[in-house]
Amino acid sequence: MLWLRPLEPILRPLFHIYARLTNGKTIGVRGLALDQEGRVLLIEHTYTKGWYMPGGGVERGEDAETALKREMLEEAGIEVIGRPALVAVYDNRRVFPEDHVLLYRVERWRAVEPTQKGEILARGFFHPDDLPPDTTPGTRKRIREALERIETDVMW
Repeated sequence: MLWLRPLEPILRPLFHIYARLTNGKTIGVRGLALDQEGRVLLIEHTYTKGWYMPGGGVERGEDAETALKREMLEEAGIEVIGRPALVAVYDNRRVFPEDHVLLYRVERWRAVEPTQKGEILARGFFHPDDLPPDTTPGTRKRIREALERIETDVMW
């Protein structure tokens, strides 16, 4: 689905219009999972540039933790064991008005086969001090805040 990347500047606004018409507010989730060596799990989508923590939108009728577990399984092949720990809630209005992102720390998990086919270009674990060059600024900032336990910025 790499062919979607050039269309992303056109498709993203259309998706935002659709989301606005079907939802008053939107809520997304991201999962911060570390391996035994303290490396952070990141994914790269086929349809947009950059590396992100796994996650996505909370669907109608779904709670945030269920959405996180679904997204971690689909995108990253991570089966979350037990309840993830809520790190912070962020306002994402710079990207989309009325959008909020909940960041969870996934303490216990096991690797399984990802269920999503075609959406994810790459996935991998990276040392927090040596993230891929095109890791998004928001992702870098959230990782630093969570791992160093520093005060979070309310804006994603």
